[in-house]
Amino acid sequence: MKDFATSSDPAVQATLDRLARLSLPQGRLGLDTIRTLLARLGDPQKRLPPTFHVAGTNGKGSTCAYLRTMLEAGGLTVHTATKPHLVRYNERIRIAGSLISDTELAERLRTVLDAGADLAPSFFEVTTAATFLAFAEHPADACVIEVGLGGRFDATNVLEAPAACGIASLGIDHEAFLLAPEDGTPCEPLARIAFEKAGIVRPGRPLVTQSYPEGAELEIERAAMAAGAPLHMRERDWTAHIGTQIEYEDRHGRVALPLPALPGRHQADNAALAVAMLRHQDFVTVDIGAMIDGVRSARWPARLQRLAGGPLTANAPGRAVWLDGGHNADAGAAIAQHFTDPVHLIVGMLANKNPRAIADPLDRRMASLSVVPVPGSESHPAGAFGPDARAFTDVGAALRAIPDDGLPILIAGSLYLAGEVLRANVEVPD
Repeated sequence: MKDFATSSDPAVQATLDRLARLSLPQGRLGLDTIRTLLARLGDPQKRLPPTFHVAGTNGKGSTCAYLRTMLEAGGLTVHTATKPHLVRYNERIRIAGSLISDTELAERLRTVLDAGADLAPSFFEVTTAATFLAFAEHPADACVIEVGLGGRFDATNVLEAPAACGIASLGIDHEAFLLAPEDGTPCEPLARIAFEKAGIVRPGRPLVTQSYPEGAELEIERAAMAAGAPLHMRERDWTAHIGTQIEYEDRHGRVALPLPALPGRHQADNAALAVAMLRHQDFVTVDIGAMIDGVRSARWPARLQRLAGGPLTANAPGRAVWLDGGHNADAGAAIAQHFTDPVHLIVGMLANKNPRAIADPLDRRMASLSVVPVPGSESHPAGAFGPDARAFTDVGAALRAIPDDGLPILIAGSLYLAGEVLRANVEVPD
């Protein structure tokens, strides 16, 4: 139920209630339903400006944030579709730089729900169609669209001719869906993940990627070759060395970029992918100055975000309290690179996730481990995290129990938990 959210606007809540009654029919995969639904709406996905389509396990949302800020720094008007939301559903749809209004959100969702009432569409098909419909009704110079789950069967994968497709870092996540047995697909897990993500490739349109282990790279190469798409892979067609700045290089030359304001080395990698996507397409022009400004100005909530003073952080006055929505092993490794000194970890993880994904990379640096439930979702109990984990009813109680030793505090394990934290601390994304 967390995906569907609540709203103080009655019209929005009415449509969210209708969305909450939708689910993916058992065993139905494919794009036929979303294509039929979009056709009834006049195929709004065919009326979008040049579009950047981004898939990946981790980092795709941040890559979208960098693309948006770089394009906007270049004076362009940009629509952006990302997921999931943290506090308000409106966060998923940004029209010309601003979150969609409650009035338009309710109207677009209602239109799509009415048009597809007999199709039994899924939540994701309805919301994707509503996003494309909203984008098509407003002029813009570019769109940035984040893939939801996988790529091959994601509802956004009806885009026919994006300006560029990108694949961020790969890792094992959503195993029940992405690793489900299927004839003709790779058996090795990461290669299968790559196969699913590379499903967004389009004939003649550039596919820009990070570098991966050999099996995953081979799957991406096969997909690009089969589609006749130019492939631009890191360490082959472009490089980015991360030090005191980002030293980027491709066939067009070298570029020196500042490190992002967003903390973590992985954010420099995400920014470099956004730069590579812009430099390997021919539909919009973004100069180096705009790329530099975009790297500096990008913000992405709940990704190693230091919380401000607020009602929740008042439970640990004077402390540095960090928030990250990471919930898999690769996210845990990225977080661990940021915290080199001891840290108190407050974690809440959904029951279908590996409970040690965040804790294990931080193991030698954890001053304490507190476990909280994820409100509204089935989550792991403290016992799943080992004998040293302590259970608390909520994040506020966990914060109050942390020793007054001056060490930083990290709240992590779930984007759903992150949304509750931001709501409680009155830091609603805008």
